[in-house]
Amino acid sequence: MIVLLDNGHGGLINGTYQTPGKRSPIWNDGTQLFEGEFNRAIVNGIIEDLTRLRIPYVNIAPEYRDVTLETRMNRANKYNSRKSFYLSVHSNAGGGHGSEVFTSRGNTKSDKIATVFGEEFKREFPNRRLRTDFSDGDLDKERNFYVLKNTRMPAILTENFFMDNEEECKSLLMTREGRAKIIKYHVETIKRVQQELF
Repeated sequence: MIVLLDNGHGGLINGTYQTPGKRSPIWNDGTQLFEGEFNRAIVNGIIEDLTRLRIPYVNIAPEYRDVTLETRMNRANKYNSRKSFYLSVHSNAGGGHGSEVFTSRGNTKSDKIATVFGEEFKREFPNRRLRTDFSDGDLDKERNFYVLKNTRMPAILTENFFMDNEEECKSLLMTREGRAKIIKYHVETIKRVQQELF
């Protein structure tokens, strides 16, 4: 099994954030979260743990510029669809709270992987909300997001808490401890997915 890791959006180049929007408000203490920086920090933490665990991975978008969705999809689709899964890491916005796990529409192997993500999220964050949609019998939310719909392998997109929710942003997304827990939840899921689904 190869994990194809995708940190959503651009990063910081010479102090300049590469993606319009995709950032928290500026909080009263002057701090602000840039989603692309957060996404990279989580993916880099996952990479560190997967390297130690000897679980194969590929960083689909290692650049700091904002790589197009089409490029991300084309890079992923070079890998064997039966021996890999795609994981895109994000933080949410829009005035809510909690986390979500997205797959493309229809009942596929992605749904089984998403269920493991949900179980591991609840284990790591028992007092936090997992925003679910059980209308098709499992917990994932289904959307036609470009990278989910156009990759050939099972594909998951995690939305990790809300960057425009001050409590979640400042206690989870912007702290070393919060990020470590988010990384751990992803890595524990990947370990189970390798053992149970590949």
